[in-house]
Amino acid sequence: QVQLVESGGGSVQAGGALRLSCTASGLTFATYAMGWFRQAPGKEREGVSCISWRSSTYYGDSVKGRFTISRDNAKNTLYLQMNSLKPEDTAIYYCAAVKPYVSGPYCQRGEVDYWGQGTQVTVSS
Repeated sequence: QVQLVESGGGSVQAGGALRLSCTASGLTFATYAMGWFRQAPGKEREGVSCISWRSSTYYGDSVKGRFTISRDNAKNTLYLQMNSLKPEDTAIYYCAAVKPYVSGPYCQRGEVDYWGQGTQVTVSS
């Protein structure tokens, strides 16, 4: 029923840029806080960036100033613009539908209602 489909991943050199997209269906997109999470080999899945239903944003310390999250409710689509990529950004990136109407701290994997399948981002030196 609920489907989150990511696109835009790939392989780039350090300093490069990528834009990830996530198209959602089967839920009331405009009411949901959405987010991007990532998981590198041997590491825990972590919140990268989240955006509330009113477009308030959160960024993890490691990506602040380099990544920008945005949403287009008319298209049911979430975006993550990633600039100045570093090898440490290498991971599988997951789109997440977190919770509807939340306004407090929520960009944590335990809060997520639905996950996408993920898209691989690889950054080489």
